[in-house]
Amino acid sequence: MQESIKIIIGILVVFLGIPIGNYLAKITKEELAEGRRWFKLIIILSIIGAVIGLVKGNDALLFTLLFIAVVTSRSLKK
Repeated sequence: MQESIKIIIGILVVFLGIPIGNYLAKITKEELAEGRRWFKLIIILSIIGAVIGLVKGNDALLFTLLFIAVVTSRSLKK
C-alpha cells in the first residue's frame, strides 16, 4: 500500500512538470534559442537515467529524472 502511494505521488509530481515547463519556456525565451542543443542532451540523459532507475528499482531516481525530462521537453516545445 505504501509503495503504491509513493508511485502515485511520483506520477503526480511528474505531471506537475508540464505547467512548470510551459511557464519556464514563457519567461526564458532567449536562453532556449542559444541552448537548444544542450536541452536535447539533458532530455536524452534524463531518459537514460530514468530507465536505469527503473531497472534498479530506485523510484526517487526514476521520478526525478522523468520530471527533469518533462520540464525540459516542455521548454523546447514553446
